[in-house]
Amino acid sequence: MTDGTGATDSPKTVAPKAGGGFLLRLFRRLTRKNSLVGRLIRLASVWFIFSLVITGIALTAYFHQAALQRFQLNVKQIADNLYADTDIDHSGKVVTPPFFDTRTTRVYSGLYWQVSEIDAKGAINDAARSRSLWNEHIPIPATTLADAKARIGEGVFYDSIGPEDEPLRVAAVYSKIDGRAFVFLAAEDRAPMDKDVRRFALITAAALIVLALGSLVAIFIQVRVGLRPLFDLTDEIAHIQGGTQQRLLKSYPAEITPVATQLNAFLDYSQEVVERQRMHVGNLAHALKTPLAVLMASAGNQEGELPEIMRKQAETMRAQVDHHLRRARAAARSQALGERTPVEPVLDELAVMLEQVFQDKGVIIDWRAPDDLAFRGERQDLQEIAGNLLENASIWCRKKVRITADFNPADQSMSLAIEDDGPGLDEARFDEVLKRGARLDESVPGSGLGLSIVDELVRAYGGTLTFGKSQIGGLKVSAKLPANLDGAAV
Repeated sequence: MTDGTGATDSPKTVAPKAGGGFLLRLFRRLTRKNSLVGRLIRLASVWFIFSLVITGIALTAYFHQAALQRFQLNVKQIADNLYADTDIDHSGKVVTPPFFDTRTTRVYSGLYWQVSEIDAKGAINDAARSRSLWNEHIPIPATTLADAKARIGEGVFYDSIGPEDEPLRVAAVYSKIDGRAFVFLAAEDRAPMDKDVRRFALITAAALIVLALGSLVAIFIQVRVGLRPLFDLTDEIAHIQGGTQQRLLKSYPAEITPVATQLNAFLDYSQEVVERQRMHVGNLAHALKTPLAVLMASAGNQEGELPEIMRKQAETMRAQVDHHLRRARAAARSQALGERTPVEPVLDELAVMLEQVFQDKGVIIDWRAPDDLAFRGERQDLQEIAGNLLENASIWCRKKVRITADFNPADQSMSLAIEDDGPGLDEARFDEVLKRGARLDESVPGSGLGLSIVDELVRAYGGTLTFGKSQIGGLKVSAKLPANLDGAAV
């Protein structure tokens, strides 16, 4: 900001910080539809997680089957001992072998055995049972009994419920002794085994979840590292658009080198086209201005209708030539990549100069711009845009003119707002001031081309020019132009 002494005080604008933590950024990257990183990570993650789920289910199923087979081996061994060593004494009483496992003698201990006789009518009567069963018995389903009869001497297994509603795994062996049919049953509480299976499933699931999370991070890092050259290419293009470099400078892998080479060739061609346009425009300007100067010199100060017509037409032609040449130059420059002009020095220079020009009027120009704000275009065009607007405001103001430059990171643009404390302008006349040669007050010196020139330059850079009411009382003119901050990606 400048005061009447030319001192400067320009407040700095801090670039917005990237929000969110690593997990938020990772989630956004994964869920972004048009992200190559997200697509690769999603594909790898879906397949990897699917494989882990199948692996977890298979491991748990295998462990359950192995535990069940080991568990059944112990139960069947008891049933086989009953089958092998049970006998009938001379009185017809069933005699069972002794068991040394004390659990068979403790009531409801969870380990049980039972010998049941099947009479001629098919009724099942308990001939002997372990003390652990007390007054209870082990039921056997008819289908299981039929299966055991079909496999004499072999064990068949089924699930049942114990005296205390505990889950049992039962082994049944069918055989005959002295013509009498018996079924030998041994059962054990399977709850401890089921608990071990559940514990194994939980531990396996926890291990696989940790593995999955670690693998997702590894996949993310791998994809990021693998695609790093693409990110570098994007950053370099952003720097070229921002004006901090002219060409792609880094070395890239073989897969990307052709793209980088073609981009550099395109940049060189674009620069060559722009330079050729500038040369043609310059040549055209020289070719046209010389004959116009001759016409005006020939008319001189001669009196008469013909000299007057020649002077007016020559002036009109020169104005038209200047207008179209300026527009052509601006269009050519706006197409060039890498142009960059710091805003702060331009505004400072214009403010000091115009304060001196309007010193008799006592105009004070207050300007504000971030130190790192840069216009993506040529210095000459920014000077012409800001200079015309400031000069117009200085003409119409009473004492004060304010110019503010702000950066908008959303669309990488800047807003250049010029305000004055003059009489202002009716909203109905906003469109009128942009017409070429329009003058709102014939008593004020000028050609009426200033705002029209500014509008053409702003539109050549893809921007807009708008009018409004100033907070300090007069007219406010806002120009939206392409811009970036030092070090900011575009």
